[in-house]
Amino acid sequence: MLKDFTDIRFDGWIERVPEKWWPYVHLMRLDRPIGVWLLLLPCWWSIMLATAQVGGIFRCIWLMALFSLGAIIMRGAGCVINDIWDRKLDAKVERTRSRPLASGQVSLLQAFAFLFCLLFIGLCILVCLNRSTVLLGLFALPLVVLYPFMKRITFWPQAFLGLTFNFGALMGWSAVTGEQSYIAWLLYAGGICWTLAYDSIYAHQDKDDDVLIGVRSTALLWGENSRTWVCVFLLASVVLLCCALYSVSGAWLGVVGAFFLAAHTLWQLKVWDMNEQESSLSVFKANRFFGLAMAGLCVLALLIGN
Repeated sequence: MLKDFTDIRFDGWIERVPEKWWPYVHLMRLDRPIGVWLLLLPCWWSIMLATAQVGGIFRCIWLMALFSLGAIIMRGAGCVINDIWDRKLDAKVERTRSRPLASGQVSLLQAFAFLFCLLFIGLCILVCLNRSTVLLGLFALPLVVLYPFMKRITFWPQAFLGLTFNFGALMGWSAVTGEQSYIAWLLYAGGICWTLAYDSIYAHQDKDDDVLIGVRSTALLWGENSRTWVCVFLLASVVLLCCALYSVSGAWLGVVGAFFLAAHTLWQLKVWDMNEQESSLSVFKANRFFGLAMAGLCVLALLIGN
């Protein structure tokens, strides 16, 4: 079930987990895997497109599995960091007041200890990769730590989340090739625009509470123009991602990609009601299928390249 006043889930597989572990499951947001998908998919795009250029299908599969585990751990660590920063703000918002730190189910000391364990596991995963990727992963950590602070100082925290959440596009390419390419940067830029759009949609759930507690977002900045700006950034994402596909596999895949990704963009804009919380949450979650569509196009590039 989903309790009316909270975004925390208590149903499904969570019911089979010992109850004393529930606060840590919720602290990592394991009950809501959409964040893992949105963090992981840019990694997969990059790994597959890099492999399409240099070969090595079995290493590609291994890296995709390794990044999958890393995404689960680091998304969880990011959520713990976010809740440490926001524990007092979360207690003032109906949707978040039952989160483990805000409600007191987990103490601040316990949260820091849990965070240390997650970061240690993340480091163990990271050192399985080549040196350049390890350095990129360490460089990304300050972004993860600073992101929750951005809503306090700028109306563009969604842009900072884009910088943070899509770093895997650079890391995935590096893990395959040991270097960077403009194609990886196209994926990174496209991912940033995508994140800016979907997280702005998500932010519309909390815009009334955000005004009351004094935090900022693009939802508040754009106001009634939000649909236009979301459209701009989604279409910018489509163009950048299709340029990456074109660079690897030629015009035909770029055109096919543009058709499917633009169709999903238009669907989002058609069904999204920015003044309804349920609609914002539903359309936000639907961006998993946008990312999976891009992943499917990368699979085509990979099969052609190998």
